[in-house]
Amino acid sequence: MNRLLLDVLDGQQTERPPVWLMRQAGRILPQYRAVRAGLSSFKELVKNTDKAAEVTIQPVDELGVDAAIVFSDILVIPEAMGLDYELVKNTGPVFSRVIENEKDIDQMGEGDAAAEKIDYVYDVIQEINKRLENRVPLIGFCGAPWTLFCYMLEGHGSKTFSKARRFLYQHPEQSKRLLDKITSVTIAYLTRQIQSGVDVVQIFDSWAGVLGHEKYNEFGLTYIRRILEGLPEGTRSIVFSKGAYSSLDQLIDLPCTALSFDWMRTAKELTQKIGHKKVIQGNLDPCVLYGAPEVIEAETKQILSAFDRGHIMNLGHGVYPDTPLEGVRHFVNTVKSYRYDSI
Repeated sequence: MNRLLLDVLDGQQTERPPVWLMRQAGRILPQYRAVRAGLSSFKELVKNTDKAAEVTIQPVDELGVDAAIVFSDILVIPEAMGLDYELVKNTGPVFSRVIENEKDIDQMGEGDAAAEKIDYVYDVIQEINKRLENRVPLIGFCGAPWTLFCYMLEGHGSKTFSKARRFLYQHPEQSKRLLDKITSVTIAYLTRQIQSGVDVVQIFDSWAGVLGHEKYNEFGLTYIRRILEGLPEGTRSIVFSKGAYSSLDQLIDLPCTALSFDWMRTAKELTQKIGHKKVIQGNLDPCVLYGAPEVIEAETKQILSAFDRGHIMNLGHGVYPDTPLEGVRHFVNTVKSYRYDSI
């Protein structure tokens, strides 16, 4: 197996950093578009064992990345708890109903019972591992409780998630009850992913940045910590709290293996603050990949040279759907040709 990612997470010395991309399986690949064209919806693809395994492995074959990430969606947890959703073209996720009151929260499933309803993801993981044949590690993932809370209250994407934030202030105890339920499902869900064969798990808190410092610590990081503490001993874990700029000290204190950052943080700032307390993942601006090859190479090497060993190269967010494939390929190849001795 190409163990670069696992070796870095385990604190071992490597000749170069591993590289993978958030949202690496998707519309940037013609092979993905061909598979997707034969299915009626994104959710059908997520729940199709054969096809989900196929598109998970496509970036490994096409781009040569150092890890695969399970093709799924963060919203499988709200769905398992009782809130159905659809992904609408040019709109994003839309829920047919949302959480409005305490009664709605009481009706939400929790724990193992809800996590069992996501059995199709565990089937996909097992199928991926059969086909992957230990070539690269497999990453599992979930949405963080606060991010899932946002969708469950709002019912769709939002720039502000003001309905979710308002609910925190108006109903703090009910909010914590819902976050407790989401957390219980998430622990069970990630544990089942690990049992099914993933090597690493990543927690995506995509909407961390809409909360202020104190509220994010109370309603965000509290529950991420609980998840991390509830996972099997020895679990390799990555936390990506996008936009949580004022909570860096609290993020460093989490019992995770690595922290992933967007491009608004400088490598100098991160290395000075974090040191070797955590592995650092990131953090190239995804828009760099629209640039000319020499721009991509220069920007990528600037980040690579700023971080020492103990770094996972990635973007500061998911790769955008219309990103030129050659730009993605040039980025990956630049990282793969890099050696720490060349600094």
